[in-house]
Amino acid sequence: MTAIEDLHALFDAQRTAYLQEGPPPADVRRNRLDRLLTAVLGAADELAEALDADFGQRPATFSLFVDVASAIGNINHLREHLEEWMAPTDVPGSEAAGLPTTIDVTPLGVVGVVGPWNFPVSLVVQPAAEAIAAGNRVMIKFSDVDTLAGAVLARAVAAEFDPTELVVVNGGLDIATAFSSLPFNHLFFTGSPAVGKIVQRAAADNLTPVTLELGGKNPVVIGHDADLGFAAERVAGSRMVNGGQVCLCPDYVFVPRAKVDDFVAHTKAAFLDLFPDYLTNPATTSIVNDKNFERVNGLVRDAVAKGATAVLGVSDADAARLPDPAGRRIAPTLLLGVTEDMTVAQDEVFGPVLTVYPYDEVTEPIDYVNAHPSPLAAYWYGDDTEDFRTFRRRTASGGVTRNDFAVHLSLPDVPFGGVGQSGMGSYHGRAGFDTFSHRRAVAASNIPGGSVAMLGPATVANPAVAEGVRAKIAEARQEALRRLGR
Repeated sequence: MTAIEDLHALFDAQRTAYLQEGPPPADVRRNRLDRLLTAVLGAADELAEALDADFGQRPATFSLFVDVASAIGNINHLREHLEEWMAPTDVPGSEAAGLPTTIDVTPLGVVGVVGPWNFPVSLVVQPAAEAIAAGNRVMIKFSDVDTLAGAVLARAVAAEFDPTELVVVNGGLDIATAFSSLPFNHLFFTGSPAVGKIVQRAAADNLTPVTLELGGKNPVVIGHDADLGFAAERVAGSRMVNGGQVCLCPDYVFVPRAKVDDFVAHTKAAFLDLFPDYLTNPATTSIVNDKNFERVNGLVRDAVAKGATAVLGVSDADAARLPDPAGRRIAPTLLLGVTEDMTVAQDEVFGPVLTVYPYDEVTEPIDYVNAHPSPLAAYWYGDDTEDFRTFRRRTASGGVTRNDFAVHLSLPDVPFGGVGQSGMGSYHGRAGFDTFSHRRAVAASNIPGGSVAMLGPATVANPAVAEGVRAKIAEARQEALRRLGR
C-alpha cells in the first residue's frame, strides 16, 4: 500500500529523472520493454493464483491467457517497430516552399495509468508498455479490488525497475483520488463512465490530457439472414467471457420478431452447453465481489418486478440454487419484455444477463442505439447486407465486429477506444505509441526577408498588397460559388 505523500515523491522523482536524462534512445526503451515482459511472465503463476483468490473463482488458464500471455505479442510488436515510429519525418513540399520542416516524435514525460478490476494486469501492462515505448516514465495505479494481484505485480515490477522508470501503486479511494490529481503529462484511465468523469475532473485542474477507456451498453443485431443457431452460440459465449464482466460484452440483442422464441431457445441451449452443472463448474468466473453480485441481482429483480420475463440458461437443479451468494454465481439469464423504466435498460450489466428485444425493420435497432449513449462496441450477425451497411453508417460506437466477439481490437495497430460516453482517445500498438507521444514541428526559413517582413509595417500598410489580398479573396469566393452551382 502506498501513502499519499509517497505518491508525490514518486512523481517528483520520475519527473526529475526524465528532465535530467531526456528522451531515452531506442535501446533503453527496448530494454525497459524486455524488463516489463520479464516481470509479468516471471510472475505468471503467482498472478493467476492471486486473481483466482481476488475473484473468488477465476480459471487459471483464462487468467494466464488474457492477463499474462497477452503481453507477449503486444510488447514484441512494440519492440519490432520502435525505430520506425520514433524517427523524425520530413514534411513533403516544405523544402521547395522555402520552409524545410521536420516532425520530431518526442515523449510526453511522466504518464499515469489507472487500471480496472476486470482484467487488472493486461489493462495496465499494455498502456504502460506503449507509454514506455514512446519514451515516458510511468506510474501505474492498480485496482483496489484485486488487492492480491496488485501486490504480486508491484513486487514483480519493483524487482526489475527503479521506481524512477516504472512503479506500481496500490491503495484505496484516497490513493486513487490523489493519483488522478498528480500533474501527469498524460493520464490513461480504464473503467466505468461514472469514475471516468471523476478522473477527468481531477486531471482538469492540471490541464492534464486524458485517455478514457470506458464501458457502455453494447448492442447486438441479429440480421434477418443470420444463422440463428450460430449467432446464439456466439452471443452466449460472448456474454459469459470473464463471467460477463467485460466492457465489450453484449448487453442487449435485437432479434427479428418472428425468430425471438427460437433465438431464446438456442441461446439457453448454448449456455447449458458452455457451462453444464453451472453451480459447480470450474470454468466459471465468479462475480468479483459482494457489491457487484448484489448489483447484478438487483437488475434482474427490478426487471422481473416491473413485468419482464427471466429465462435461465442452467439446469432446473441449478436454477433452484441460484443465485448463490457464497460462490457469487448468478445464472446466465435472458430477459424478455424489458422496458425503459427498468434499471437494466439503462445501466451497464457487467454480469451474465442479456436483454432480448424484437424488431421488424433495421431502423428500430438503429433508433434505439442512437437514443442512448454511444457504446464501446456494436455487434452484427449475418452477411454484409444493405441492412448491416445502414446500421454501420447510421450508428456510432467505439468499434464494430460482425459474426464474432470483439475481433476489431485483435490486430496490433488498429486503434481501440470509445466514443462519447464510452470513452475518448485510443491505444493499441501504433495508436498507443502516438497517444503517449508529442509530434513537434521543427521548421527553418529560407524565405528572403522571412515571415517578419511579410507581416511587418511595410507590407500591411501597402495599398497594393491590400488590393492583391482582396483580389485573391474574391477569386477564391467565386470558385467556391462555382462549385456550389451558384
